[in-house]
Amino acid sequence: MERSGIADLPLHGGSVPKWLADRMTVLGGAIAEHVVHHYGTSGLMSRLADTFWFQALGSVMGMDWHSSGITTSVLGALKRALSPPANDLGVFVCGQT
Repeated sequence: MERSGIADLPLHGGSVPKWLADRMTVLGGAIAEHVVHHYGTSGLMSRLADTFWFQALGSVMGMDWHSSGITTSVLGALKRALSPPANDLGVFVCGQT
């Protein structure tokens, strides 16, 4: 199946509300931990590298502003969630939050 088309995704200003960021952290951490436990760290990395899977993950986590800011928001939530168990999981998210 060939993928083609056009998407009009405007940039949005502001930031994710704290209540949503907190929920995204809890849910994203749980999802990432389950993927690592079932498929290993390489399984999580390959999924995060898949743009369609990453967009779906952001949607499941509650990021509903098209795709504007989804990378920053999702990775920020994963960094907060995965920092405590990073050594056990073998997954480290780098960068400023």
